[in-house]
Amino acid sequence: MNAQTKQSGFTLIELMIVIAIIGILAAIAVPQYQTYVNKAKFSEVVNAVTPYKLAVELCAANNSVTAATFAAACSSSASATNGVPANLAATTTAGSSVSSVTLGAAAQIVAVATTALGGANYTLTPTVAGTSASALLTWSNSGSTCLTVGYC
Repeated sequence: MNAQTKQSGFTLIELMIVIAIIGILAAIAVPQYQTYVNKAKFSEVVNAVTPYKLAVELCAANNSVTAATFAAACSSSASATNGVPANLAATTTAGSSVSSVTLGAAAQIVAVATTALGGANYTLTPTVAGTSASALLTWSNSGSTCLTVGYC
């Protein structure tokens, strides 16, 4: 009887298949990871509009605005009298993703990301539904460029 030696380890083709599978997975995962990183950075831009949004909502509630009186009472032109913050360039800090936040004439809030995120903007447009003093204020972000790049 001949004694057979037992072979141990992987063959070259098995190792090449494993490396090919890892390469394919990396080619798919890295771009997806970068998209998630940009979405996370853009959340800072979305959060930057919160004080403006809250101030406009408080202005609308405190002044009992209607659809007809909302723009005059709670826009940037009324900021000194009704507590709505005036246009403000965002404070630039290391790692900050916000370039600027502005409040428009019709109380539209626009937050712009830095060039690292392609300068995408997050635009919130308020709409007052109803003519009574307890009219409902709703927000729409349909004009945002972050929708086209998938950040918001």
